[in-house]
Amino acid sequence: MAFEEDDSVILHDEHSDYDGEEGTVTQVVETMFGDANYTVSFEDGQEQGVPEDNLEAAEDE
Repeated sequence: MAFEEDDSVILHDEHSDYDGEEGTVTQVVETMFGDANYTVSFEDGQEQGVPEDNLEAAEDE
């Protein structure tokens, strides 16, 4: 599933301080291989270069 800017997502990356937290996609960058990497903003920071496989759509409230 591709994500777009302003989508709410949950990050799954055991090496990240934000693992399991909900954030907002603020930037989508396409790699030279045609894949997308995402910048996700959280309440107290952001994570850059996140592959799509590490993101899950957050449930709408």
